[in-house]
Amino acid sequence: MKTPRTRPIVPRMFPDSTIVCLGGGPSLTVEDVESVRGRMPAIAISDSYKLAPWADVLYSCDAKWWNWHQGVPRFAGPKYSLDEKSARWPGVQVLKDTGVAGLELDPSGLRTGRNSGYQAINLAVHLGARRVLLLGYDMSVSKDGRSHWFGDHPDKQVSPYVRMLSAFDAIVQPLAAAGVTVINCSRRTALKVFPCAPLEQEIARSHVGLVPA
Repeated sequence: MKTPRTRPIVPRMFPDSTIVCLGGGPSLTVEDVESVRGRMPAIAISDSYKLAPWADVLYSCDAKWWNWHQGVPRFAGPKYSLDEKSARWPGVQVLKDTGVAGLELDPSGLRTGRNSGYQAINLAVHLGARRVLLLGYDMSVSKDGRSHWFGDHPDKQVSPYVRMLSAFDAIVQPLAAAGVTVINCSRRTALKVFPCAPLEQEIARSHVGLVPA
């Protein structure tokens, strides 16, 4: 009989904090990424580690991404995935897929929402966030046809944004029940289920102590 896989437990590294999730949308800029550096914990999602090699955590769902980047050996922080095949790379911890909708509160798993951006919000909750800021969560193709700030993935696949957007409705109420606020600070976004606000405003609110830093 095959022994069940022991799942890692995401540690509560940043209790009652503001955590920023760095997505891959074309609106993500170097300036925005640098503006949060050293001011709040950051989760780099997939290729965003290239703009934020200093991020506290790296997350990407699929084994194919980890294969393309050979496990990102130079990234020093914790690395998480949901794909069993990602475990071939040293340091990549595979969490449990506990379903599509909602918010997983067991720190050994994540709800998927059918996209890594959704999963990163759930991961931020495990890490201790009371407040989550989103950057690069465009959830749409830019006017010049770009689907990511870095260009295309090697397989040239275009993200199914319509399907991805529809999943976020299911996490709004569970986040509120958990006492977690999410604010979308992306420069351009089709994701409207969370309040939108300028990044500079939200950084300033943290700086003067109006919200968790």
